[in-house]
Amino acid sequence: MNKLDNLEFIKKLDCSNMLKFILDLPEQCRDAYAIGNSSNINNPAIKIENIVFAGVGGSAIGPDLVKVYLGDELKIPVSICRNYTLPDFVDERTILFCSSYSGNTEETLSCFKQGLKRNAFIITMGSGGRLKELSSKNSNTHISIPLGYPPRAAIGYMSITVLGVLAKLGLIKDKENDVKELFSILTDVRDKEIGFSVSLEKNISKQIAVKLYKRYPIIYGTADTTEAVSNRWREQIAENGKALSSSNTLPEMNHNEIVGWKFPEKFLKDFKAIILCDKDDHERIKERVRITSEIIKKSGAEVMVLKKDNGGRLARIYSLLYIGDFVSFYLAILNNIDPTPVKTIDYLKKELGKI
Repeated sequence: MNKLDNLEFIKKLDCSNMLKFILDLPEQCRDAYAIGNSSNINNPAIKIENIVFAGVGGSAIGPDLVKVYLGDELKIPVSICRNYTLPDFVDERTILFCSSYSGNTEETLSCFKQGLKRNAFIITMGSGGRLKELSSKNSNTHISIPLGYPPRAAIGYMSITVLGVLAKLGLIKDKENDVKELFSILTDVRDKEIGFSVSLEKNISKQIAVKLYKRYPIIYGTADTTEAVSNRWREQIAENGKALSSSNTLPEMNHNEIVGWKFPEKFLKDFKAIILCDKDDHERIKERVRITSEIIKKSGAEVMVLKKDNGGRLARIYSLLYIGDFVSFYLAILNNIDPTPVKTIDYLKKELGKI
Protein backbone atom coordinates (compact mmCIF):
# COMPACT_ATOMS: atom_id res chain seq x y z
CA MET A 1 0.00 0.00 0.00
CA ASN A 2 1.29 3.49 -0.84
CA LYS A 3 1.80 6.10 1.90
CA LEU A 4 -1.18 8.23 0.91
CA ASP A 5 -3.66 5.37 1.34
CA ASN A 6 -2.08 4.14 4.58
CA LEU A 7 -4.00 5.60 7.53
CA GLU A 8 -1.67 4.11 10.15
CA PHE A 9 1.36 5.71 8.51
CA ILE A 10 -0.44 9.06 8.25
CA LYS A 11 -1.51 8.98 11.91
CA LYS A 12 2.10 8.53 13.00
CA LEU A 13 3.14 11.67 11.11
CA ASP A 14 0.02 13.79 11.57
CA CYS A 15 0.39 14.15 15.34
CA SER A 16 -1.90 17.21 15.64
CA ASN A 17 -4.53 15.75 13.30
CA MET A 18 -4.39 18.33 10.50
CA LEU A 19 -6.30 15.81 8.40
CA LYS A 20 -9.37 16.24 10.59
CA PHE A 21 -9.23 20.04 10.30
CA ILE A 22 -9.11 19.80 6.52
CA LEU A 23 -11.85 17.17 6.37
CA ASP A 24 -14.13 19.43 8.43
CA LEU A 25 -13.99 22.44 6.08
CA PRO A 26 -17.54 21.97 4.67
CA GLU A 27 -19.02 21.96 8.18
CA GLN A 28 -16.83 24.92 9.13
CA CYS A 29 -18.13 26.99 6.21
CA ARG A 30 -21.73 26.14 7.06
CA ASP A 31 -21.32 27.16 10.69
CA ALA A 32 -19.30 30.28 9.86
CA TYR A 33 -22.09 32.01 7.96
CA ALA A 34 -24.44 31.59 10.92
CA ILE A 35 -21.80 33.09 13.25
CA GLY A 36 -21.47 36.19 11.10
CA ASN A 37 -25.16 36.62 10.38
CA SER A 38 -26.14 36.31 14.05
CA SER A 39 -23.45 38.70 15.30
CA ASN A 40 -24.51 41.55 17.57
CA ILE A 41 -23.74 44.45 15.28
CA ASN A 42 -25.50 47.69 14.38
CA ASN A 43 -25.30 49.58 11.11
CA PRO A 44 -22.79 52.44 10.95
CA ALA A 45 -24.23 55.86 11.75
CA ILE A 46 -22.86 57.42 8.55
CA LYS A 47 -22.54 56.28 4.95
CA ILE A 48 -19.72 53.82 4.40
CA GLU A 49 -17.41 54.55 1.48
CA ASN A 50 -14.89 51.68 1.66
CA ILE A 51 -14.00 48.44 3.40
CA VAL A 52 -10.51 47.55 4.62
CA PHE A 53 -9.45 44.16 5.93
CA ALA A 54 -6.38 44.18 8.18
CA GLY A 55 -4.71 40.81 8.60
CA VAL A 56 -1.83 38.60 7.53
CA GLY A 57 -1.30 34.94 6.70
CA GLY A 58 -4.31 32.70 7.18
CA SER A 59 -6.34 35.64 8.47
CA ALA A 60 -5.80 37.60 5.25
CA ILE A 61 -6.44 34.99 2.58
CA GLY A 62 -10.08 34.80 3.75
CA PRO A 63 -10.74 38.45 2.85
CA ASP A 64 -8.94 37.86 -0.46
CA LEU A 65 -11.48 35.15 -1.27
CA VAL A 66 -14.39 37.36 -0.16
CA LYS A 67 -13.17 40.22 -2.35
CA VAL A 68 -13.02 38.01 -5.44
CA TYR A 69 -16.36 36.36 -4.76
CA LEU A 70 -18.16 39.69 -4.22
CA GLY A 71 -16.40 41.52 -7.05
CA ASP A 72 -19.59 41.88 -9.08
CA GLU A 73 -21.81 42.81 -6.14
CA LEU A 74 -20.10 45.14 -3.67
CA LYS A 75 -20.49 48.75 -4.76
CA ILE A 76 -17.72 50.18 -2.60
CA PRO A 77 -13.94 49.62 -2.81
CA VAL A 78 -12.36 46.78 -0.82
CA SER A 79 -8.70 46.74 0.26
CA ILE A 80 -6.55 44.19 2.08
CA CYS A 81 -3.87 45.57 4.42
CA ARG A 82 -1.05 43.12 5.17
CA ASN A 83 1.11 45.55 7.08
CA TYR A 84 1.53 47.56 10.28
CA THR A 85 0.16 50.75 8.73
CA LEU A 86 -3.33 51.43 7.40
CA PRO A 87 -3.84 53.26 4.11
CA ASP A 88 -4.21 57.02 4.57
CA PHE A 89 -7.80 57.01 3.30
CA VAL A 90 -9.10 55.01 6.26
CA ASP A 91 -11.44 57.25 8.30
CA GLU A 92 -14.90 57.30 9.92
CA ARG A 93 -16.46 56.20 6.62
CA THR A 94 -14.42 53.00 6.57
CA ILE A 95 -15.49 49.59 7.81
CA LEU A 96 -12.25 48.18 9.22
CA PHE A 97 -12.21 44.42 9.74
CA CYS A 98 -9.28 43.48 11.98
CA SER A 99 -8.81 39.73 11.66
CA SER A 100 -6.39 37.64 13.68
CA TYR A 101 -7.24 34.07 14.56
CA SER A 102 -4.91 34.08 17.55
CA GLY A 103 -5.80 37.66 18.43
CA ASN A 104 -2.13 38.46 19.02
CA THR A 105 -0.82 39.25 15.52
CA GLU A 106 1.27 42.38 15.94
CA GLU A 107 0.56 43.81 12.48
CA THR A 108 -3.21 43.53 13.02
CA LEU A 109 -3.03 45.03 16.52
CA SER A 110 -1.13 47.97 15.08
CA CYS A 111 -3.84 48.53 12.46
CA PHE A 112 -6.56 48.27 15.10
CA LYS A 113 -4.97 51.02 17.17
CA GLN A 114 -4.65 53.25 14.12
CA GLY A 115 -8.28 52.59 13.22
CA LEU A 116 -9.34 53.77 16.66
CA LYS A 117 -7.53 57.06 16.20
CA ARG A 118 -9.20 57.58 12.82
CA ASN A 119 -12.69 56.74 14.14
CA ALA A 120 -13.15 53.88 11.69
CA PHE A 121 -16.13 51.54 12.11
CA ILE A 122 -14.15 48.62 13.53
CA ILE A 123 -15.15 44.96 13.59
CA THR A 124 -12.68 42.49 15.10
CA MET A 125 -12.64 38.77 14.48
CA GLY A 126 -10.67 35.93 16.05
CA SER A 127 -10.55 33.32 18.78
CA GLY A 128 -9.47 35.65 21.60
CA GLY A 129 -6.16 37.17 22.61
CA ARG A 130 -5.21 40.81 22.85
CA LEU A 131 -7.39 41.83 19.90
CA LYS A 132 -10.55 40.67 21.63
CA GLU A 133 -9.50 42.45 24.84
CA LEU A 134 -8.88 45.75 23.07
CA SER A 135 -12.05 45.45 21.04
CA SER A 136 -14.19 44.92 24.14
CA LYS A 137 -12.39 47.69 26.03
CA ASN A 138 -13.15 50.17 23.23
CA SER A 139 -16.76 48.99 22.71
CA ASN A 140 -16.15 47.57 19.25
CA THR A 141 -17.94 44.53 17.87
CA HIS A 142 -15.91 41.35 18.26
CA ILE A 143 -16.89 38.17 16.45
CA SER A 144 -15.63 35.11 18.29
CA ILE A 145 -14.29 32.22 16.23
CA PRO A 146 -14.02 28.74 17.80
CA LEU A 147 -10.71 27.93 19.48
CA GLY A 148 -8.39 25.06 18.72
CA TYR A 149 -7.48 25.52 15.07
CA PRO A 150 -4.14 26.27 13.47
CA PRO A 151 -4.88 29.70 11.91
CA ARG A 152 -4.58 28.44 8.34
CA ALA A 153 -7.06 25.66 9.08
CA ALA A 154 -9.72 28.18 10.15
CA ILE A 155 -10.13 29.48 6.58
CA GLY A 156 -13.88 28.85 6.55
CA TYR A 157 -14.41 30.83 9.74
CA MET A 158 -12.11 33.65 8.62
CA SER A 159 -13.90 34.10 5.29
CA ILE A 160 -17.50 32.87 5.27
CA THR A 161 -18.17 34.63 8.60
CA VAL A 162 -17.46 37.91 6.80
CA LEU A 163 -20.21 37.17 4.30
CA GLY A 164 -22.68 36.81 7.16
CA VAL A 165 -21.60 40.16 8.63
CA LEU A 166 -21.79 42.01 5.31
CA ALA A 167 -25.24 40.57 4.65
CA LYS A 168 -26.43 41.64 8.10
CA LEU A 169 -25.16 45.16 7.44
CA GLY A 170 -27.12 45.23 4.19
CA LEU A 171 -24.03 45.65 2.01
CA ILE A 172 -24.67 42.40 0.10
CA LYS A 173 -27.62 40.09 -0.50
CA ASP A 174 -28.23 37.20 1.85
CA LYS A 175 -25.88 34.34 0.99
CA GLU A 176 -27.52 31.51 2.91
CA ASN A 177 -28.43 29.58 -0.25
CA ASP A 178 -24.94 30.02 -1.68
CA VAL A 179 -23.44 28.71 1.57
CA LYS A 180 -25.82 25.74 1.60
CA GLU A 181 -24.73 24.92 -1.93
CA LEU A 182 -21.09 25.37 -0.89
CA PHE A 183 -21.53 22.91 1.97
CA SER A 184 -23.19 20.35 -0.29
CA ILE A 185 -20.63 20.57 -3.09
CA LEU A 186 -17.56 20.63 -0.80
CA THR A 187 -18.90 17.57 1.02
CA ASP A 188 -19.35 15.80 -2.30
CA VAL A 189 -15.87 16.77 -3.54
CA ARG A 190 -14.32 15.62 -0.27
CA ASP A 191 -16.11 12.28 -0.12
CA LYS A 192 -15.82 11.35 -3.80
CA GLU A 193 -12.71 13.06 -5.18
CA ILE A 194 -10.04 14.24 -2.73
CA GLY A 195 -10.61 12.99 0.84
CA PHE A 196 -8.39 10.41 2.48
CA SER A 197 -10.91 7.61 1.93
CA VAL A 198 -10.61 8.07 -1.85
CA SER A 199 -7.74 5.92 -3.09
CA LEU A 200 -4.76 7.29 -5.00
CA GLU A 201 -5.95 5.92 -8.33
CA LYS A 202 -9.15 7.99 -8.09
CA ASN A 203 -7.95 10.93 -5.98
CA ILE A 204 -6.92 14.08 -7.87
CA SER A 205 -5.27 15.71 -4.83
CA LYS A 206 -3.17 12.63 -4.09
CA GLN A 207 -2.18 12.38 -7.74
CA ILE A 208 -1.11 16.03 -7.88
CA ALA A 209 0.86 15.65 -4.64
CA VAL A 210 2.76 12.71 -6.15
CA LYS A 211 3.60 14.86 -9.19
CA LEU A 212 4.77 17.74 -6.97
CA TYR A 213 6.93 15.57 -4.71
CA LYS A 214 10.55 16.74 -4.99
CA ARG A 215 9.50 19.17 -7.70
CA TYR A 216 8.96 22.95 -7.76
CA PRO A 217 5.29 23.97 -8.25
CA ILE A 218 4.27 27.25 -9.86
CA ILE A 219 0.58 28.00 -9.39
CA TYR A 220 -1.23 30.44 -11.63
CA GLY A 221 -4.66 31.88 -10.93
CA THR A 222 -6.85 33.98 -13.19
CA ALA A 223 -7.76 37.60 -12.47
CA ASP A 224 -11.05 38.21 -10.62
CA THR A 225 -11.83 34.51 -10.16
CA THR A 226 -9.06 32.18 -8.93
CA GLU A 227 -6.23 34.60 -8.13
CA ALA A 228 -6.76 34.30 -4.37
CA VAL A 229 -6.93 30.52 -4.63
CA SER A 230 -3.50 30.35 -6.27
CA ASN A 231 -2.07 32.27 -3.31
CA ARG A 232 -3.79 29.89 -0.92
CA TRP A 233 -2.17 26.92 -2.69
CA ARG A 234 1.26 28.52 -2.29
CA GLU A 235 0.69 29.28 1.39
CA GLN A 236 -0.59 25.79 2.16
CA ILE A 237 2.22 24.05 0.28
CA ALA A 238 4.64 26.08 2.40
CA GLU A 239 2.99 25.67 5.82
CA ASN A 240 1.67 22.13 5.49
CA GLY A 241 4.05 20.61 2.96
CA LYS A 242 7.10 22.58 4.19
CA ALA A 243 7.98 23.13 0.53
CA LEU A 244 8.61 26.15 -1.64
CA SER A 245 6.40 27.14 -4.56
CA SER A 246 5.36 30.37 -6.24
CA SER A 247 2.14 31.90 -7.50
CA ASN A 248 1.10 34.52 -10.00
CA THR A 249 -1.93 35.63 -11.99
CA LEU A 250 -3.03 35.72 -15.60
CA PRO A 251 -3.05 37.97 -17.57
CA GLU A 252 -0.35 39.78 -15.54
CA MET A 253 2.22 36.97 -15.86
CA ASN A 254 1.81 37.07 -19.65
CA HIS A 255 3.47 40.48 -19.61
CA ASN A 256 6.63 39.42 -17.75
CA GLU A 257 7.02 35.99 -16.13
CA ILE A 258 6.11 33.99 -19.21
CA VAL A 259 9.43 35.03 -20.75
CA GLY A 260 11.29 33.39 -17.85
CA TRP A 261 10.21 29.88 -18.85
CA LYS A 262 13.51 29.41 -20.69
CA PHE A 263 16.31 29.29 -18.12
CA PRO A 264 17.83 27.55 -16.24
CA GLU A 265 17.12 24.82 -18.77
CA LYS A 266 18.29 21.89 -16.64
CA PHE A 267 15.82 22.76 -13.86
CA LEU A 268 12.70 23.53 -15.89
CA LYS A 269 11.88 19.88 -16.48
CA ASP A 270 11.46 19.54 -12.70
CA PHE A 271 8.98 22.42 -12.52
CA LYS A 272 5.25 21.75 -12.40
CA ALA A 273 2.84 24.46 -13.56
CA ILE A 274 -0.71 24.42 -12.23
CA ILE A 275 -3.24 26.80 -13.78
CA LEU A 276 -6.48 27.32 -11.84
CA CYS A 277 -9.36 28.46 -14.04
CA ASP A 278 -13.06 29.30 -13.78
CA LYS A 279 -15.88 29.33 -16.29
CA ASP A 280 -16.46 33.04 -15.53
CA ASP A 281 -12.96 33.92 -16.75
CA HIS A 282 -12.84 36.61 -19.43
CA GLU A 283 -12.89 35.06 -22.90
CA ARG A 284 -9.47 36.52 -23.68
CA ILE A 285 -8.05 35.01 -20.47
CA LYS A 286 -9.34 31.60 -21.55
CA GLU A 287 -7.32 31.98 -24.74
CA ARG A 288 -4.33 33.12 -22.72
CA VAL A 289 -4.55 29.97 -20.56
CA ARG A 290 -4.44 27.80 -23.69
CA ILE A 291 -1.49 29.62 -25.27
CA THR A 292 0.38 29.95 -21.96
CA SER A 293 0.09 26.19 -21.42
CA GLU A 294 1.61 25.56 -24.84
CA ILE A 295 4.52 27.91 -24.14
CA ILE A 296 5.32 26.36 -20.76
CA LYS A 297 5.15 22.83 -22.16
CA LYS A 298 7.85 23.74 -24.69
CA SER A 299 10.21 24.34 -21.75
CA GLY A 300 9.86 20.69 -20.76
CA ALA A 301 7.67 21.34 -17.71
CA GLU A 302 4.35 19.62 -17.12
CA VAL A 303 1.22 21.79 -17.08
CA MET A 304 -1.95 20.91 -15.18
CA VAL A 305 -5.07 22.99 -15.84
CA LEU A 306 -7.75 22.67 -13.16
CA LYS A 307 -11.32 23.93 -13.25
CA LYS A 308 -14.46 23.07 -11.28
CA ASP A 309 -17.74 23.75 -13.07
CA ASN A 310 -20.24 22.54 -10.49
CA GLY A 311 -22.25 25.18 -8.59
CA GLY A 312 -22.08 28.94 -8.25
CA ARG A 313 -18.93 31.03 -7.96
CA LEU A 314 -18.54 30.51 -4.20
CA ALA A 315 -18.69 26.72 -4.52
CA ARG A 316 -16.34 26.69 -7.52
CA ILE A 317 -13.73 28.90 -5.83
CA TYR A 318 -13.72 26.85 -2.64
CA SER A 319 -13.67 23.54 -4.52
CA LEU A 320 -10.35 24.54 -6.11
CA LEU A 321 -9.11 25.76 -2.73
CA TYR A 322 -10.11 22.44 -1.17
CA ILE A 323 -8.18 20.45 -3.76
CA GLY A 324 -5.09 22.50 -2.89
CA ASP A 325 -5.51 22.06 0.85
CA PHE A 326 -5.50 18.29 0.44
CA VAL A 327 -2.57 18.47 -1.99
CA SER A 328 -0.52 20.29 0.66
CA PHE A 329 -1.43 17.71 3.30
CA TYR A 330 -0.57 14.75 1.08
CA LEU A 331 2.69 16.46 0.11
CA ALA A 332 3.61 16.65 3.81
CA ILE A 333 3.03 12.91 4.11
CA LEU A 334 5.23 12.24 1.08
CA ASN A 335 7.88 14.47 2.69
CA ASN A 336 7.65 12.39 5.89
CA ILE A 337 6.83 15.43 8.03
CA ASP A 338 4.07 16.49 10.41
CA PRO A 339 2.02 19.11 8.52
CA THR A 340 0.90 21.14 11.55
CA PRO A 341 4.00 22.63 13.28
CA VAL A 342 5.42 25.84 11.77
CA LYS A 343 8.63 26.02 13.78
CA THR A 344 10.24 28.64 11.57
CA ILE A 345 7.35 31.05 12.14
CA ASP A 346 7.45 30.32 15.86
CA TYR A 347 11.19 31.09 15.92
CA LEU A 348 10.68 34.31 13.96
CA LYS A 349 8.00 35.52 16.40
CA LYS A 350 10.21 34.63 19.36
CA GLU A 351 13.10 36.63 17.95
CA LEU A 352 10.84 39.61 17.18
CA GLY A 353 9.60 39.46 20.75
CA LYS A 354 13.13 40.17 21.98
CA ILE A 355 13.26 43.49 20.16
